[in-house]
Amino acid sequence: MSVDKETLDGLRINRPAPSNRSRSPLTMVIVIAVLVVAAAIAFWLVKRGRTTEVKVAEVKAVAQEGRGSILNASGYVTARRQATVSSKVTGKVIEIFIEEGMQVKHGQELARLDASITSKGLAVADAQVSAAASALDETRVQIRQAQIDFDRARSLSDQQISSRSDTDKAKAQLDALRARLSAQTDALRVAQQQANLQKQNVEDNIIRAPFDGIVVSKDAQPGEMISPVSAGGGFTRTGICTIVDMESLEIEVDVNEAYINRVRSGQQVEAVLDAYPEWRIPAHVITPVPTANREKATVKVRIAFDQKDPRILPDMGVKVSFISSEPAAANATYVEVPKSAVRHDGDQDIVYVLKDDKAERRAVKVFTTSGDFTRLASGVSAGERVIIEAPAELKDGDAVRIKE
Repeated sequence: MSVDKETLDGLRINRPAPSNRSRSPLTMVIVIAVLVVAAAIAFWLVKRGRTTEVKVAEVKAVAQEGRGSILNASGYVTARRQATVSSKVTGKVIEIFIEEGMQVKHGQELARLDASITSKGLAVADAQVSAAASALDETRVQIRQAQIDFDRARSLSDQQISSRSDTDKAKAQLDALRARLSAQTDALRVAQQQANLQKQNVEDNIIRAPFDGIVVSKDAQPGEMISPVSAGGGFTRTGICTIVDMESLEIEVDVNEAYINRVRSGQQVEAVLDAYPEWRIPAHVITPVPTANREKATVKVRIAFDQKDPRILPDMGVKVSFISSEPAAANATYVEVPKSAVRHDGDQDIVYVLKDDKAERRAVKVFTTSGDFTRLASGVSAGERVIIEAPAELKDGDAVRIKE
């Protein structure tokens, strides 16, 4: 056993003990360099992640003469007086006297309904009036005869030729006839009222214009049924035509509630119809409607035309510019920026200027707004770059970079 152990010990490999000497300087330099590069990359990534991408536009200098607009809005031409004309009764249309585009006057006949039944009812009512009048005439004749009989009986009674009872009978007969006359007078009055009612029923089958205007739509044809209420499914019309009073045309626009403080009653307005972009129509503000739309955050403004023209039609699209009451200095110089660059913070208009890769908040004074551009009287200078597209939460001093 001892021999085998010595043999095995002779086969063992003797390894040197591990050295406590530190790693070489070159290895340490490489490790430090890798750590520095990694830290730099991490810092750049963090910085890049906090940078906001924006779009910018250059501020341009422009010259302004006269008065300019302080606010733009768009809306539609509307009519204050517009009516879908219907009948008072349900009936069949037998005649129509209007077409689209026709001008009508107040009370003009527009259409007729079938009045055969109501006409017969009127004939019956007239006959009842005639009968009541004849009965009244007969009673008047009888009263005259009864008066003569009463006078004779009273005379004979005074002469003691006839009895007192004969006089009383004659008096009773006269009073009865007078009471009948009163009742028949009331009956005649009732018959006349019935006849007037039937005449109105016949008149209700004639549809007339409620005011002066122009027919903009014809909604029924002869042979169709018409009713003042929806009935009979899709086979019954509820109107003969639609009439618009062209003298009542005005403009309605929605103004953002943040800018409604720039609008006042009587303010001058310049309107441009979408159909006639070169035609500038003078107008003025009637009044801002004293309520706001909760969903759209807008306030409706009514605007009146200073000039009426046949080219102005209901429901036309229109753009308006609210004119400033302060005239610009002669040949004054302003700067122009895209309208999207101007933001509203409370009562202050602001823009963000790109400076040293950061957003710098500037308070500005808006002079006019026209189309997609806004002219500023102060706050920025020509040649600077303003941010026109950025998140709503952008703040002063935020790092930004230009979007490719």
